Amino acid sequence: MSEQSRRPSRPGKPYRRPQKDPVRILAFEALRAVDERDAYANLVLPPLLRKAREKGGFDGRDAALATELVYGTLRRQGTYDAVIAACVDRPLREVDPPVLDVLSLGAHQLLGTRIPTHAAVSASVELARVVLGDGRAKFVNAVLRKIAQQDLDAWLEQVAPPYDEDAEDHLAVVHSHPRWIVSALWDSLGGGRAGIEDLLEADNERPEVTLVARPGRSSAGELLDVLGEENALPGRWSPYAVRLTEGGEPGAIDAVREGRAGVQDEGSQLVALALANAPLDGPDEKWLDGCAGPGGKAAMLAGLAAERGAVLLAAEKQPHRAGLVAKALAGNPGPYQVVTADGTRPPWRPGTFDRVLMDVPCTGLGALRRRPEARWRRRPEDLEGFAPLQRGLLRTALDSVRVGGVVGYATCSPHLAETRAVVDDVLKHYDGAAELLDARPLLPGVPAIGDGPDVQLWPHLHGTDAMYLALIRRTA
Repeated sequence: MSEQSRRPSRPGKPYRRPQKDPVRILAFEALRAVDERDAYANLVLPPLLRKAREKGGFDGRDAALATELVYGTLRRQGTYDAVIAACVDRPLREVDPPVLDVLSLGAHQLLGTRIPTHAAVSASVELARVVLGDGRAKFVNAVLRKIAQQDLDAWLEQVAPPYDEDAEDHLAVVHSHPRWIVSALWDSLGGGRAGIEDLLEADNERPEVTLVARPGRSSAGELLDVLGEENALPGRWSPYAVRLTEGGEPGAIDAVREGRAGVQDEGSQLVALALANAPLDGPDEKWLDGCAGPGGKAAMLAGLAAERGAVLLAAEKQPHRAGLVAKALAGNPGPYQVVTADGTRPPWRPGTFDRVLMDVPCTGLGALRRRPEARWRRRPEDLEGFAPLQRGLLRTALDSVRVGGVVGYATCSPHLAETRAVVDDVLKHYDGAAELLDARPLLPGVPAIGDGPDVQLWPHLHGTDAMYLALIRRTA
């Protein structure tokens, strides 16, 4: 008996095999990995794309579409969940996660791209037939046809509460962020509606790929010459930064493959530069990066230290991340050392260093452009988990620096509980033995960085991740 004759079908309508679309299957696989394994899209997607290219028939346009489907769906998940919830007859938690992933991919194509409506629906239904089976594909078809009846603005008018009635919930649905994150970002940013809306919109935009020319090993001018003005622009703020205009493939650049340059957000570069340029009393010979993984800031600091005859010690608790640091520093023109060590129980003596950077583990709320799934994983209680570690690492940094030396406390989160609250608490513990420096002059030309003495960068104002930096001098 043939396979076709075993399939149920209506008279006069023979069974048709579902059409396999490699782009949408790949996007679905990536979303399933993010959901099932708590993976990050920026780690899952590249190997899937590489494998698809190796099989053949998968070109650059396919890769661009798959990337847009994955990241667009993750960024707008909160909005799409609200729309899907209005189109199904059960709570979303009762919809099987693989079905919800297909529905979300379809919703993004309908509401967030220029893909024609009929193509978005038919392609999503075909995907459902391949990965879910014919029965659930009918459910997908019915839901997506309801979604297709309105555009995004009309749906938002329907599913988001009015701003005047519940501003935070309105922004959460319209801009696809959990309500608690909207509240936290608004508190940190201050100001009225326009600023927070600009920030949330920036979180939902695809970030530029920014390169760093590692000091002593390459220059921004060299990278610009190699890439050409049609492919790259100078950084906005960092003299070592180069922005790729069309995303590009950093791994195809010789300087990146050779480790003389790397991918590094411009905000991260500015933090390292500010610490390196902070005024010191006394010698400038020993530097420490106390949370060095994966190595971007450490590589920059090592190059800057070498130019002054100083030495960098890069410490990282996790062995695999320490390996990444060693790889990033390989080829540095001056001496350096990489150690696997817990920054809260350091193997070095107190007062050893002239400059110390502590870029502490945090919620990562400042990098939601790059890791959109993080907004759906983080919970307010995560702040309580990070708080003791952040304070402990800053105390270690202040213990590790000599009198007259400078500590840079940095986070990739603008949440006040991870920034000023940590710094204020630890400074009280030192009771006059440490003082805040004004970090703003050390970011020359960068506007709107706050009232000082600390600095807060923002995606919508600076085109960077929302990096925070406080500079502290040990005085006794």
